[in-house]
Amino acid sequence: MQDEGPRAGGKYGPYIQSERCHIYQEKIQILLENGSAYRCFCSNKRIELIRRAALSRGETPKYDNKCQHLTQKEIDAKMKDNIPYVIRFKLKLNETPWEDVVHGTIVNDIALVEGDPILIKSDQFPTYHFANVVDDHTMAVSHVLRGVEWQSSTPKHIQIYEAFGWKPPVFAHMPLLVNKDGTKLSKRQGDIHVEHFKDQGYYPESILNFICHVGGGFGTDQTAGMSFDDLISKFSLEKLKKTPGRLEFDKISRFNHETLIQKIQGNERHEILQQVLKLVSEKYGSEFIENNDERSLQQYLEAVVDWAKVRINRIEDLLLPEFKFIWVQPSFDDIKNLSSFSCNCQQVLESTIELLETDNHFKPETISKLLHNHVKELQLKFKTYMHLLRYSISGRKEGPGVVEMISLLGQKQTVERLKLCLEHIKLSQT
Repeated sequence: MQDEGPRAGGKYGPYIQSERCHIYQEKIQILLENGSAYRCFCSNKRIELIRRAALSRGETPKYDNKCQHLTQKEIDAKMKDNIPYVIRFKLKLNETPWEDVVHGTIVNDIALVEGDPILIKSDQFPTYHFANVVDDHTMAVSHVLRGVEWQSSTPKHIQIYEAFGWKPPVFAHMPLLVNKDGTKLSKRQGDIHVEHFKDQGYYPESILNFICHVGGGFGTDQTAGMSFDDLISKFSLEKLKKTPGRLEFDKISRFNHETLIQKIQGNERHEILQQVLKLVSEKYGSEFIENNDERSLQQYLEAVVDWAKVRINRIEDLLLPEFKFIWVQPSFDDIKNLSSFSCNCQQVLESTIELLETDNHFKPETISKLLHNHVKELQLKFKTYMHLLRYSISGRKEGPGVVEMISLLGQKQTVERLKLCLEHIKLSQT
C-alpha cells in the first residue's frame, strides 16, 4: 500500500516533477551564486560540431566547457540579447573513492571522460542528474537503489551533493535483469509483462520469489516458497549479486508449484477449491461429472487437489487433456478402440465390475490386492489388464497408475465407467 506519493500525498510533496520547478529554480540559484554552476550559451549547432569532431578523432564526445570561462560582462550581454542558454555544473577533477554497497569501493574521475553536465535545460526544466539530487535530498532519501547503468553517473551526483554542502545518501547499484542468453530485455517482449504471467495463472508470490532468486540478496538461491515476511527478514544489500541476473523463465513453474502447494495446504485452500470448481464448470459444462450431493462434491474436489498438487504447477493445469478423466466420463468415441486389446474385454470388464462392487473397503491397498489376484484368475498379463482398465476408465492409453485412478474416482464412478465400456462393446456387436 502506497503511503506517500502523487495520489497518497505526504509531507515531502509536491511529487510531480512539473509541480516542483520552483524548487529546482531556487536550488540552481544557490549553485550559480557559489560558482558551482554556470550558464552555457552554446548553440545546438556548435555542440553537434564538437560531437562530430570528437568522433572523427575516435574519441568519446564531450562538451569542451567553453562557457565556463565567460566573463560576467559577456554573460550579461548574452542575457540582454535573450540568447537561449542551459545551466551546467562545473565538474572537478576528483579521484576520491566512494562506496557502493553492492560493488564496494569505486574510483572514477568523471571529469576525465565527460564535459560539464547540463542541470537545467533551455526550457528551464531540470535534467535527471539535477532533479534526482534535489528530490532525494529534499525528500530525506537515505538510500538510493538503482540499476548498475547509473553507477558511472554517481560521481557527478556526489559532486552536486557536495556543492550544496549536503551529505550524499547511501548508494547501491543493482545488477540488471537480462534474457537467458544475456541479451537485454525489451518492452516488445510480451512474455516479460506482469499481465502475461497473471493471465497464465502464476501467483504474484511466485514471480516475486523468482525475481529474488535471480537477483540474489538472501544468501541462498532457494527463495521458492518464501513468504513476504521471510524475504524481508533475510534480505541484505550486501548479498546482492554483482553480475546480471539471467531470467530463465522455464523455472517460474517450479516457483509457482511451491506457492500452489502452500496455498492448498494453508489458509487459502477453500479459495483454491472454489477456483477449481469454477474452471472445471466453465470448461466442461454439462459434461462435468454430475453429483447432487454438495458435500460429496466438496470431498471429491479435496481429493483431486491433494492428489494433483505434486503433478501440477498451476491450477489451470487441471484442465490439461491428461486430467480430463477426473472431470468427464469417456465418450464412446474415446473408447472406440476397445477391440484392439488381445483379450475378451467383455468377460474381463464384467468380472472386474463384480469384483469392485463387492469391495466394502475400497482403499488403495485393498483395490491393489484384488486386482493382482484377479488378473491371475483371468490368466492375463498384468500389463495388458492395467492398460485395458486405464483405457476403459479414462479413454487414455497412458496416465497415472490404475489403482490411483480408481481410488481417486471412487467406487461409484469407476463402476459406472466400466459399465459404459460394456455397453459400448455390446452395441458394437449388434
